[in-house]
Formats: sequence, structure tokens, C-alpha cells
Amino acid sequence: MADPVALMVTDLREKYEAMPSSPKFSRLYDDADWGHMFAVLHKRLNQHFSDINGRAKSTRYYWADNSRDLLALIDEIEIDLHTLKRSGVEVEVDARYQEALDRCRPWLSPVRGSTVPEDFEPIELIEYQPVFTRAAMSVKLKKEQQPVSLKMVGSGSYAHVYSYVDPDYDIQFAVKRAKRGLDERDLLRFKQEFEVMKKLSFPYVVEVYKYNDDLNEYRMEYCDTTLREYIRKRNATLKFGTRKRIALQFLYGVNYLHVNQYLHRDISLQNILLKVYGESAVLVKLSDFGLVKDLSKDFTLTQTAMKGTHRDPLLASFKEYAVVNEMYSIAWVLAYIFTGKEKLPPSDGEIGQIIHKCASHDLSQRYQTVLALIADVEKVVASPAKATA
Repeated sequence: MADPVALMVTDLREKYEAMPSSPKFSRLYDDADWGHMFAVLHKRLNQHFSDINGRAKSTRYYWADNSRDLLALIDEIEIDLHTLKRSGVEVEVDARYQEALDRCRPWLSPVRGSTVPEDFEPIELIEYQPVFTRAAMSVKLKKEQQPVSLKMVGSGSYAHVYSYVDPDYDIQFAVKRAKRGLDERDLLRFKQEFEVMKKLSFPYVVEVYKYNDDLNEYRMEYCDTTLREYIRKRNATLKFGTRKRIALQFLYGVNYLHVNQYLHRDISLQNILLKVYGESAVLVKLSDFGLVKDLSKDFTLTQTAMKGTHRDPLLASFKEYAVVNEMYSIAWVLAYIFTGKEKLPPSDGEIGQIIHKCASHDLSQRYQTVLALIADVEKVVASPAKATA
């Protein structure tokens, strides 16, 4: 089945290839993929803004056809840049032109032309620098002092994740960058995530390196895939022994957090990453500590609304979150590891009994520690009938 986003990007590219630009604007954009599109949009905007500036000094009337065309262009820019964003290309519009568009939209009329306001301030035309730029799609390395291209590999509620190859060591790294416009509370949570992860050092937790306050980003080790994607692609052939090793690595990682007085509070298939070394050789990495709870502190940042992918139905308040509540999300992850399905399996069999003990409707019947859970998982041996491959 064709990828819808890929089809949209193809149509977008073809649409702009059929539109003329001019050397005056093309020379401003050296982006091989989208430079022509940016030049076309820049040219069209400058024509409108130049005409509006002229009409503001004379009749203060902007023609009907031109008004409709500019309104359509404003919508077109929003839609097309959103399409690029969905494909991993985030584009910034020069703040001066964005402000000009925001000023023009309210008085533009699609019917009988538009009256330019009496207090209209002329728009400063940008002719010798780009108006459209990819949003910080490079990172500078201290040794090289040369920009290195970033590739978007993921996106969440608070941040985008990019990857790049360090030219000094030929090693791939990741950059997690907070999204623009985060409120103060969410940015504090993002920084807290880094601070917690920086303190941790364990094979099954993603390693982070350095925080950049100017860009609100930090670098971390690169992982190849998520737990969800890894199992989804191999579910029909994944052997029980491999599933068990993945499950135990995951549990060792969670136990390490608990021993160090942290509760993850957002354990999910997307927040468990894997480094893949071969068809069955993998290393599990816990990530995304934005909702982490530090049990060693009297105060932990919380929100009124409880978050997390798998929220324990027995949890009344996020402040009361404890190990037994973490067990509920652990149950869903173990279910997916051993069955490949995003639902809890029947309670029969050793694995089914273990998973249902994690998610019991009676908190006192759940595992009280991850160590106890690990002990039971380590004992499980798949029968020939239950082995997957």
C-alpha cells in the first residue's frame, strides 16, 4: 500500500515544478529539494506586497482578483508547509513576512476587492535573503565547526528527534529538540527529563550527553527502532527465547529506575527503543522520561490531568503514583512482547498469569516489586506447542 504522505509530497513537488520562478529569487535558495518551491512562494509574496504598498499610497483599494489570489496563497502556504512537516521537513517563515500576512488577512475580501486600512504600515520587502528556511536543520560540532545535516526520525508531544552522523568518529547520534512554543511548565519538564537521564548509567537506559540551552536540545545515543516497530515487523517469526530476552532487558531497566528512586510513569511501546545488531541480537533502551517521578524528593512536578499511554484505572491521582501502578503499564508491554498484540492475553498459561498479576484489579495482588516479576519471568520455559518459531 502506498504511503499517503509520500504521495502528497510527490504531488507537492510536481505542483511547484510547473510554476515559474526567476533567477532573482532562485539564487536565494540552495535547498536542492525544496528551493524552487520556496523561490516561487517568495516571488508571489513579493508581488502582492509590492502592489499593496503601492495601493496604500494611492487609492487604498486592492483589486478583487488580487485579494482572492492572496487569500488563496496564504491558505496554500499553510497547507503546503504542513504537508512538508508531516514528511519530516519543518519550514520557518521569516517573522517579518509572517507578521505581514497576519496583518493583511483580516481586511482582505474575496468578493469585491479590499480596502487597505488608513493606518496600514508599508511592508518591508525582502529581496536579498531567504524568506523560507528549514527550521534549524543542522547542528554545529565543536571540533569541526561545520554544520552537519539533521534528519528527523521522530516526533512527540514536546519534542522532535533528529539523527546525524558525527564526521569525526563516523558514529550516528540523535538530537532531541524541544518544540517551539512550549509553555514554561512543559519546557521545565523537558529539561528535567535530561537532568534525570544524565544521572542514570545502565545498559538498558538511553544515554544522554549534553544540553544546549540556546536551542533547548540535548544529544543522546541513537537507537534503530521502537519496540512496537521491531516486533510488528517480525512477529510471525520471532522465537520465544528472543521475546524472553527482550522482556527481561526491559524489566532490568525498569528495576534499575526503581532502585534509584525513579518511577517512569509513561512506559509504552513507543518509549522503549532498541539498538539492533542482528536478526535476534538487540539491546533494549528505556527513553522519554518527561513524566518521571523522583521518589527521593518531596516535590515532583505533576499535572492535574494524568498523562501516560497506559493509565492504571485504579489510580485516582498522579501524585499517588507508585510501583504497583507502574505494573499496569508493564503488563501491556509484556503482553505485546510475548504475543505481538496490543491487548492483554487470557490469564491461562505461565505468561498469561504473570501479565494478569501485573494488571490485577486488586492492588494488593499485583507484583509489589519488579524484582519479584523478574524472578517469575526468568522461570518461564516455552513448551514446543507455545514456541513461536
